[in-house]
Amino acid sequence: MLSLLRRNRDFRLVLTAQVVSYAGDWFATVALLGLVIDLTHSDLAAALVFVSQTLPSFLMTPLAGPAADRFDRRRLMFGVSVLQVGAALLFLFVGSGTVWLAFVAQGSISALAAFFQPASQAGLPNLVDPGDLPTATVMMSATWGAMLAVGAALGAAFTVAFGRTASFVADAASFAVAALLIAAVRRSLNGARSERVGRMRPLADTAEGLRYARRHNDVLALLASKMGFGISAGVAGLLAVLATESFDAGDAGTGLLLAARGVGVVVGPLLVRRLVARGVPSILLTCGVAALVFAAGYAFVSVAGALVLAALGVLIAHLGGGAQWTASTYGLQITTTDEFRGRMFATDFALVTLTMSLSFTLAGLASGAVGPRPVIAALAALSAVWATSYLFLTRRLRAQSPVERWPVEPFDSGEVLDRGAPEARDFLHGLPEGDHGGERVGPGDAEQLPER
Repeated sequence: MLSLLRRNRDFRLVLTAQVVSYAGDWFATVALLGLVIDLTHSDLAAALVFVSQTLPSFLMTPLAGPAADRFDRRRLMFGVSVLQVGAALLFLFVGSGTVWLAFVAQGSISALAAFFQPASQAGLPNLVDPGDLPTATVMMSATWGAMLAVGAALGAAFTVAFGRTASFVADAASFAVAALLIAAVRRSLNGARSERVGRMRPLADTAEGLRYARRHNDVLALLASKMGFGISAGVAGLLAVLATESFDAGDAGTGLLLAARGVGVVVGPLLVRRLVARGVPSILLTCGVAALVFAAGYAFVSVAGALVLAALGVLIAHLGGGAQWTASTYGLQITTTDEFRGRMFATDFALVTLTMSLSFTLAGLASGAVGPRPVIAALAALSAVWATSYLFLTRRLRAQSPVERWPVEPFDSGEVLDRGAPEARDFLHGLPEGDHGGERVGPGDAEQLPER
């Protein structure tokens, strides 16, 4: 990991921009949750903070996906960061009579993030060498969790020490720094064919992307993975309620639970890095098992009698959540061609944010009626049912050889890689010895494959 950061200046800049931006986000999230709970005394309002972080991203998908495939991704990310500065400053005007403005500000930031995330994820394979892509994906995914852990903990301390206003200013400043870092990137985040001419056609471009996904079962399975994860993600929206009402720990307790969530999201991807590098079958298995871990962790949270035990359960749950998110992200990067990659990541983001928004809303309503613990237990059970179903439904895909289909650029979508092509040779270096597609191949066989 350190070697990649030393060798690749542009990846280092993009990663740092993401770290800074996420840190500011979590400073603001801790402050915003505390402010909304103080002003409204409503479980639903607290859950709606998370809805405002997710639902706008879903609504912007018809624009965000095509934009990431048609336009210069670096410029798109820069422009989005600049606009997010202004949106974050709206937090400063939230008060007893303007609580609605908190949701407008957060919703605007999230809507803009719908453009940033697909552009950065789709551009990552063009920013690093093929052999560095698994490590780069883990690092990019882990930054969200790292900044959740660090940002939430520091955000709670910062808010207590300097006030919520200072946390909102820090969030706006983080977007400004991120914009400057993105502006310094030299390497293009677009592939040879991803930046297309002509006017953008949101609905037609989105439909074209969906047709691509429908033709490839592995892509559909990866899209379904995060969508299923989102169904039970409403548990995360109840962490602030659990800390405040069940443990009477205020902003500090919220910060602790969010920090535990972040630690899990950081460590989870590291634990499965070798597994996801082995190909799509291993990725699909990882996604299913990780959802079971997520369920087990939150089942423990629902009965935890102390805040520190609840934090431990949250950490375990998000070992699974972080592993699932990273595995499915890497899977989409290697199974989708560059000209469709922006739309696939936008669709992925849309599906998970839609299910998360519904989950957050229903969890908030249910918690207001029966309290957070029964709702957390129910959502943990739902996650276990989904994970079991996912593992059953993907069993045939997981039984296929990982070299049967590998649509990496510059080949057309759906074209099978020539086993002697450079991309196939790179991939075979990561395979274990074994029987693949009727031929026994392993890492050493890549050296003996003829050049095409």
